[in-house]
Amino acid sequence: MLNPGADLAGKVALVTGAGRMRSIGRSIAQRLADAGAAVAVSGTGRDSSVQLETERAAGWRGVDSVAAELTARGGAAMALRFDITDEAAVVAAFDEIEHQLGPVDVCVNNAAAARGPDRVPVVDTDLDAWEKVVAVNLRGTFLVSREAARRMLARRSPGAIVNISSVAGKTGPPRMAAYGASKAAVQSLTVSMARELASDGIRVNAVCPGVIATSRIDDVDEAGWARYVAATVPLGRVGSGDDIAEVVALLACERGGFITGQCWNVDGGQVVQR
Repeated sequence: MLNPGADLAGKVALVTGAGRMRSIGRSIAQRLADAGAAVAVSGTGRDSSVQLETERAAGWRGVDSVAAELTARGGAAMALRFDITDEAAVVAAFDEIEHQLGPVDVCVNNAAAARGPDRVPVVDTDLDAWEKVVAVNLRGTFLVSREAARRMLARRSPGAIVNISSVAGKTGPPRMAAYGASKAAVQSLTVSMARELASDGIRVNAVCPGVIATSRIDDVDEAGWARYVAATVPLGRVGSGDDIAEVVALLACERGGFITGQCWNVDGGQVVQR
């Protein structure tokens, strides 16, 4: 059900990387829809062979399922699939959103490279693996943010861009050099864009999640994971997609209207613990 005091009524939001059943992107899309926004959710249209067993058993259809549930909750939504690293595809996606829902007022860059062969020591990191992570996490965020900003400027309309970075971009964890470096670059991009666009009423911020319970950690040993959380997260628990979504919703609406250029940790105190 829509929130009768919706902060984003009449606004259009894009959330990239929102196709997983248990994901930050889905939680963000739900929260923005509950705040009254019409929401476009995007994904890559991943091969069904890499679909998680839990998703397959549930008949999950990626962004189509997310868009359908948002519509069922009483909102306007659409699903689309495009490669965020492809400049022409990004432009075409924004055209399609404008055609179906209207111009994008809130752009949430949530899409990120999946955990893969880059999670090794730097000296063992393959160049192709490095470039794939950087392409999705940095190039994709740049292309989508730039297109959102260009269109906001063209129609002289204020807006909000929220980039999902990571505490890994601040802590530089071992065996995650490509991921951490790309997420640190997203934070720098966020600040640069915030400074450039502030006078036009366009706010740009980043959210830096810590340990979040999503499908990305489903294959991690539970006992080892519990020990890691107990040792590194002062609040003593894993975060949820809803924890991230609440902060994104604040940054997306006028309640966060005096906030720009920030890279907020949402990590249970993980960074300050170091």
